[in-house]
Amino acid sequence: MTTTGFDTDFNPYDPAYAADPVPVWHDLQAHCPVARSERFRGMWVPTRYEDIVAVARDPETFSSRSPLVAEYANMSDYGLSVPPISSDPPYHTEIRRLLLPFFSPGPIEALRPGVERHCDELLDGFAAGPGCDGARDYAQHIPVAVIARMLGIPQSDGDRFRGWVHTLLELAAQDFNTAAHALGDFFWYFREELARRRESPGDDLVSFLAGATFEDRPLTETEILGVSLLLLVAGIDTTWSAIGASLWHLASHPADQERLRSEPDLWPTAVEELLRAYSPVTMARELTRDTDFGGCPMRAGDPLLLLFPAANRDPDAFPDPDEVILDRAENRHLAFGVGIHRCLGSNLARLELEVALRRFLDRVPPFTLADPAAVTWFSGQVRGPRTLPLVFDR
Repeated sequence: MTTTGFDTDFNPYDPAYAADPVPVWHDLQAHCPVARSERFRGMWVPTRYEDIVAVARDPETFSSRSPLVAEYANMSDYGLSVPPISSDPPYHTEIRRLLLPFFSPGPIEALRPGVERHCDELLDGFAAGPGCDGARDYAQHIPVAVIARMLGIPQSDGDRFRGWVHTLLELAAQDFNTAAHALGDFFWYFREELARRRESPGDDLVSFLAGATFEDRPLTETEILGVSLLLLVAGIDTTWSAIGASLWHLASHPADQERLRSEPDLWPTAVEELLRAYSPVTMARELTRDTDFGGCPMRAGDPLLLLFPAANRDPDAFPDPDEVILDRAENRHLAFGVGIHRCLGSNLARLELEVALRRFLDRVPPFTLADPAAVTWFSGQVRGPRTLPLVFDR
C-alpha cells in the first residue's frame, strides 16, 4: 500500500516512507505542519517540534489511552491497556512510581557487565569473518537478552518474542485477526509465567509485580500482563532499532566511525546525537474533546500521531538537523518523548546503545554497507533496520 500525498494521506506503513521518511517530514514542516490521514479513522499528524511538545504536555486533551493507531479501532475501544504508557493521571502517576525503582540509574548500571558479555558472545560468532548482518546477527538479539533477564523469562524463547514484536508493531495495526492471535499467544505465555512466580517468586520484575500492592490492593492479572507486554514489546523493538540505525549511520559515514574509534570522550554526546537523528519511536494519542489545534478542527476520539523523529529533524529546533554532529552541544531531542510519559526505560536504552556500539567498534575492523540497496527498514510506529548487511575492511 502506497500513499500519494502525505499531507492528506499520511501512512507510516508505506515502504517508501519507512526507507526514507526525512524528506516527507521536511516537506510537511514547511508546507503542511499538521498532516491528516483517513486511513486510520481520521488520524492527525503534527510534525513540528513545538507542536509535538505542546501535544505531549497536554494529557487532558490528548489522552495516552491508545498509544498505537490501528485501521479498525483505538486500543481503548477493546480495553487493551499497557500501563503506564497507555494511562493518564492520576492512575499513570502512581503506576509509574511503582516501576521507577527498576529503571533508576543504579539498577540499570548494574546490568552493564551482563550486556557487555552478551554483546561479546554475539561478536564471537562473526567478528573474525568478512562481515555480518548488523540487524539480524547483532542488534535484534541484545535487548531480547536484557528484557528476558529483567522479566525472568527464558532467553531461549527469543524467536517467539521477536515474532510478537514484529506482529504487534508492523502487522497488527492493519489486520485485527493477526493482532488478536499474537495477543492471545502472549497472554497465554505470560499467564503461565505469572503462575510460576506466584508459586516460586524470584528477583525478576514479574515476581515483583505479582507481590506488589497498588493503592492498598494487589495488582490485577490484567495490570501485570499489561506491564509485561509493554516492557517486552517496547523494550525490545525500540532499542534494537536504535542500535541498528546507529550501525547503519556509522557504516555510511566512515569519518564518524573513525572519530568514535579514536576519540572515546565523544561517546556521551555521540549517543545523544545518534538518538536524536535516528530516534525510532512514534507514539499516538487520542483526542478527549473537540479542539482546534494548529488551525485544524480535531474531534473527540480522533487518533493523533506524535512524530518524535520528525521533531528531532525540525530545522527550527536544531541547526543543521540532518547532519549528525557527534559533539553537538545543545541537544534537547525527543527520542524518549517529553512530558509525563517520557520513556521510563531511557537509562536502559542509553546503556544498551552505548555498550552495543562500543563493543562492536572495539571488536571489528572498519565496516561499510555491503549493498546499500539491500538494507530494509521496519515500518509503522517504530523504525529501524530489518536487514543490515555489513562488510568488514580487512
